Amino acid sequence: MKTLYLVIAISAFLSLSSIGAQNPLRPDALSFKALFLDYQSPITGNYGNLRNYKNGFEVSYQRNINDYINVSVPLRAGVVNFNDEFKNDAILSIGAQIHGQLWKAGAQAVPYLLTGAHAVYERQAGSIGVEIPVGIGVDVKMGKNAYFNVQLEYHLGLEDNRNNLQHGVGFRYLIGKKSVAPEVPLKPTDFDGDGIPDEEDLCPDIAGLVEFKGCPDTDGDGIMDAEDQCPDFAGTVELNGCPDSDGDGVSDNEDECPSLKGTIENNGCPVVDQDGDGVLDSDDACPDTPGSIATRGCPDSDSDGVADSDDLCPNDAGFKQFNGCPDRDGDGVHDGIDRCPGTIGLASNNGCPVVRREVKELLDFAQRAVQFDVGKASLRPESIPVLNQIVDILGRYEDYGLAISGHTDATGDTYKNLSLSESRAKACYDYLISRGVSEDRLSYVGFGETRPIATNATDEGRRLNRRVEFEIKFK
Repeated sequence: MKTLYLVIAISAFLSLSSIGAQNPLRPDALSFKALFLDYQSPITGNYGNLRNYKNGFEVSYQRNINDYINVSVPLRAGVVNFNDEFKNDAILSIGAQIHGQLWKAGAQAVPYLLTGAHAVYERQAGSIGVEIPVGIGVDVKMGKNAYFNVQLEYHLGLEDNRNNLQHGVGFRYLIGKKSVAPEVPLKPTDFDGDGIPDEEDLCPDIAGLVEFKGCPDTDGDGIMDAEDQCPDFAGTVELNGCPDSDGDGVSDNEDECPSLKGTIENNGCPVVDQDGDGVLDSDDACPDTPGSIATRGCPDSDSDGVADSDDLCPNDAGFKQFNGCPDRDGDGVHDGIDRCPGTIGLASNNGCPVVRREVKELLDFAQRAVQFDVGKASLRPESIPVLNQIVDILGRYEDYGLAISGHTDATGDTYKNLSLSESRAKACYDYLISRGVSEDRLSYVGFGETRPIATNATDEGRRLNRRVEFEIKFK
């Protein structure tokens, strides 16, 4: 039965060699390899012992089927040991293998997978066994017809204790004469079916007319599409194939008023001034709205020479270099982006002056020093000296304003915290007003627990979050 399986397998592999439609010019090859055979490691499990390997050699015939498939008939001989590592035996085998290449033949290096069947004759036992190989290999191109080959195989023996490893290193040579595919005369082709051979057809992919050497004239105006600026609309030769619906000498594709007869100088439009601002519609950027000549007919509400559509400050006369915005404090930062438009400041500080260092230090200290009774908005006595220092600063720097914001920790009800934070900010606001600070220099707001500066998971963090912040605002 095993011999029958072997015959069937060999017959199947060799039958593939009859397929020749995709064979390269030299489909045949001979291969020569040195073999390394190991029947001991699959029995003992000791695959790392190189002394288990014995020597042999292989001669094989190979046939290329197509770009990805080769068949091989290897004849092998070698000396091995089976159950006794000190007792060698000679073997002789013949097989049939199929090699499936992982990418197309012809590359510099082509790896492949293999399987098949081998009949193995053991000299001392005088018996024949069957082995099924599986493995991998690679062909590396060394010359025009020569390849270096490495092949690693694991053989599954159908008899007990006959699994083995067989590895080979060698060369493969292409043989036979180089065949040349016969030249078949080609008939003239006409891909687009317009009766003009492709080699004479200027438009071989599109059916056309004989008078235009195979190119179409879609609109039938006597100008082929390749030269017709309006290939879908019948026109005149004078206008490069385009129509002129209003007959003003300007083709419709260039006529800005194709249904109204106009002048060539006015791009086909009549000379009109619809909004009556003294700027002709052809030059008017806003032809439906009266404007000024300086702004090309567009409105300029503040008469600063910048059209309202481009004016960042359309209701305040400004300068063109500031996109229509004024610079009331003359600090080089226009009012459209100046956060302190009434106070001379620095461009790097958004038009505001730099807050003095001692002021910053006092306001940072006040954030920690202003205290309230627990759960209330009443100021504790130790807060009064700090607030008085703030009153003194506002008295010395009249361009300073103050934004007061109250904050709480996350303990308790969120809405109550929001109300408490606002009440505490207002308490500071009311005290500063009571000391003579103008109301228009102050503002207050409560943020509750929404802007913590520390964790609410510790007592220290919650203490830092219960605060009133003071921020300088310039008028």
